[in-house]
Amino acid sequence: MAAIRITEVDWQQEKNTRAHHTEEYPGSEMVVRRGQRFTLSFRFSRALESEETLIFTVETGPQASEVLQTKYIFEASESKCKGTWRAVQETREENSLTVAISSPPDAVIGHYKLSGRVSSRAKHNNKKLGHFVLLFNPWCSEDDVYLDEEEERQEYVLNDNGIIFRGVEKHIRAQGWNYGQFEEDILNICLSILDRSPSHQEDPVTDVSQRNDPVYVTRVISAMVNSNDDKGVVQGQWRGKYIGGTSPLHWRGSVAILYKWYKGRFKPVKYGQCWVFAGVMCTVLRCLGIATRVVSNFNSAHDTDKNLSVDKYVDSFGRTLEDVTEDSMWNFHVWNESWFARRDLGSSYNGWQVLDATPQEESEGVFQCGPASVTAIREGDVHLAHDGPFVFAEVNADYITWLWNEDDSRERVYSDAKKIGKCISTKAVGSNTRVDITSHYKYPEGSRKERQVYRKAMRKLFGVEASGRRDRIRRASGRGWAYWRDDVLEPAKKPNIMGKFKLLEPPVIGQDIRLAICLTNLTSHLQRVKVNLSAATILYTRRPVAEILHESHSVRLEPEEEKRIPVQISYSEYKEDLTDDKKILVAAMCLVSKGEKLLIEKDITLEDFIAIKMLGPAVVGEVLAVEVTIANPLSERIEDCMLIMEGSGLLREQLNLDVPALEPQERARVRFEITPYKSGNRQLQVDLISTYFPNIKGFLVIPVATTK
Repeated sequence: MAAIRITEVDWQQEKNTRAHHTEEYPGSEMVVRRGQRFTLSFRFSRALESEETLIFTVETGPQASEVLQTKYIFEASESKCKGTWRAVQETREENSLTVAISSPPDAVIGHYKLSGRVSSRAKHNNKKLGHFVLLFNPWCSEDDVYLDEEEERQEYVLNDNGIIFRGVEKHIRAQGWNYGQFEEDILNICLSILDRSPSHQEDPVTDVSQRNDPVYVTRVISAMVNSNDDKGVVQGQWRGKYIGGTSPLHWRGSVAILYKWYKGRFKPVKYGQCWVFAGVMCTVLRCLGIATRVVSNFNSAHDTDKNLSVDKYVDSFGRTLEDVTEDSMWNFHVWNESWFARRDLGSSYNGWQVLDATPQEESEGVFQCGPASVTAIREGDVHLAHDGPFVFAEVNADYITWLWNEDDSRERVYSDAKKIGKCISTKAVGSNTRVDITSHYKYPEGSRKERQVYRKAMRKLFGVEASGRRDRIRRASGRGWAYWRDDVLEPAKKPNIMGKFKLLEPPVIGQDIRLAICLTNLTSHLQRVKVNLSAATILYTRRPVAEILHESHSVRLEPEEEKRIPVQISYSEYKEDLTDDKKILVAAMCLVSKGEKLLIEKDITLEDFIAIKMLGPAVVGEVLAVEVTIANPLSERIEDCMLIMEGSGLLREQLNLDVPALEPQERARVRFEITPYKSGNRQLQVDLISTYFPNIKGFLVIPVATTK
């Protein structure tokens, strides 16, 4: 009998990738998902004998090993055994064979090498057949990442653009983000992130063998998206100065960041903040096949000392004392949720898992966070892996403000068990609307159940029952004695006046800010109030950048009288110190007779304007005109402005357009053309760049048809 060899391999790439929902990945290497079969056809140099069949070898990673399940040898047969790599003969002719190869639903993901030989040939005659990439499979019911709703798989795995919510609790704004997981080379870059991790550099064989587990993979990615401990992707910067890099607000998506990191030989990309880290991690995890979404938490706690309480110290003008305030409450914080089973915790904790790539606190000696079960957070099970106490505090810590007096004494002037964790938001499935998922993280604020969970979390952390008194617990960190409060918090004494800030007109960038302090006497006798007023430009973390207002007022309040104190902050006072976040914090410390004190605060976000519209239908391969309307918000002429456009499926590279000079308050229309190259809902992002004011951002979702 003449020797036989494989003369031709047909990977049936179009058919296989369509079945595996991977047809959007570009490149010659076939991409498939685990736990699902794919079909290959072979031709031979002669007819196959009845006893002859193909024997395959699949390998991934260095020093592939059958023991570590990174290498498998299996033959094509008529058997349909489950739980391992297998090849089932579909058609067999004289000199050809078609087989369906299946991987187990818990196979290691990554680059694979496939080789094969005819069973009658010696083992050393293996022929290299090619390479393919194996991903997680949310369509496979036996895969830990299985998601049973097709609409959710389309949104959380296949959608390559999305919305990130930013701003403040009472003024939430949507920002477009280009995930771009199907752009050229992005899959290889995402897999290379795993290969650059310290765990892979130290022990690549073991690391690759653990890439079957979404818990392991997502935790590695949460560490690698930031650059704090390794050659990770993005370097964080929260100081408002972005010398030598890009302002976090100038990024419009993940693709440019990932390209820059990869082409720069893994040098961290400057700079990112929470939404950038979350946007990049969403790209990486969707690309690898794990259903992932971006989540924004408003009034988000950063509990540095791990006592489930945020303690803020202020002076007599309500200004934050940064040198003694370790905890903080951010206007918003953005993280990710990914959907998978928790075999390590038990099925009760399956589902959405919190992952956070923003480097805030170390976890097991590394700046990483999660996966923490959302269910565990809601139920107060903070003892479970991973990083439950930190995430619990982000959404449910108690908030306390202390006045630090000149004699170094401290008194509580504000306490609130309901302030932290508001309007927890994510993009809706199939639309750009905002969905509030606060109830996923905690029971209703003020409810008995929510306070029971808070006490339970205290018990899990400290091993004691919160009882309404002040208990002293030595911090594990060794920083000394720390006080923590029960659910009733020993609340701050309420003064006999009530107050709030009220905006008198919408705050617009480039214009003066007009507001008033409204004070009400709640008693039937005269009260005298000294109002110490301050204002500062701030970052979204509420860290002050520069003080822009500092003044005092004496107010006489007749019995039950309400009085307004007008406050004005001129553009000239804030324009030099306004950050890209466009935020100002106004505070008033009201010192009432008899030693009573009232602290009033208001976060102000300045408005801007940009509008985008299509001038006709969008069709693949056909020119589409787009019009952008912009406005000069200032009372001065502006020049040298630029529009920057980006959008997966719409533009193959960033488009820059110069904008003509604009007179004060003038609006202008700028038209340009794009040629969509992918169908479906595509997101066009447009930024107005100027040295006169922070970036003005806008986006438009464009439905692109295949044909007219």
